[in-house]
Amino acid sequence: MPEPDFLTVLLLLISPAAGSFLGVLVDRLPRGEDVVRARSACRACGAALRPRDLVPVLSFVLARGGCRSCGAAIPAWHLYLEIAAPGLAVLALLAGGGTAHVWLTALVLWLLLALAVSDLVWMRLPDVLTLALALAALVRAGLAGHTAMAGLGALLGVGSFWMIRWGYARLRGREGLGLGDVKLMAGIGAFCGPGLLPHVVLTGALLGVLAVLVAAVRSGQGPAGDARQPFGAALAAAAALVWLWTAAGPAAI
Repeated sequence: MPEPDFLTVLLLLISPAAGSFLGVLVDRLPRGEDVVRARSACRACGAALRPRDLVPVLSFVLARGGCRSCGAAIPAWHLYLEIAAPGLAVLALLAGGGTAHVWLTALVLWLLLALAVSDLVWMRLPDVLTLALALAALVRAGLAGHTAMAGLGALLGVGSFWMIRWGYARLRGREGLGLGDVKLMAGIGAFCGPGLLPHVVLTGALLGVLAVLVAAVRSGQGPAGDARQPFGAALAAAAALVWLWTAAGPAAI
């Protein structure tokens, strides 16, 4: 772990706000809304949010998870993002590296988090987020002198998933893998590298199967074979877990 300096302390300080902004991205991008200029407002009554309503974590807790004007419930995943973002920043810091490397690692983890939540909430992986993930992962790899391997990982990730998507459509006559999942693999491949891609895919598949089984048990019904599943969320979680596994061991990336 590097010695804390101003920029690493700043990363930790802004991480709750970063989590709040991730919530804005997840809420607005799938709707096609402006994420920069549009003022935050309650989805139910349209009341504009005041500064006191925008303090990460604290505002949600004090308002008891509801709008101060109409009492409508605020989706809990906003709070989860605001809590998870600082945790991921801490992991990026503990993994070590130069200041720029730590910041980029945190950015990649934040983007994976936003993509996972977006897929869980909307069943969509916005292009803005998948492109940002790929760029951040490539820049991060470039700082460490691994640009070629990151590029190869991105190409293998996209290429293999494109072939799976194409082959399934030819065999079954319908889409079995979303194009967003294919694009997501560019960033994941660049982040983890070609050597760890099989681990990510296997872990993602296991997480996906586990999620389906848990949902089936909770609903009391068997899993539906043709139901859409947020596989992108499983892949994003798997990429973070595989990175954490490697970062904690002697072969840290």
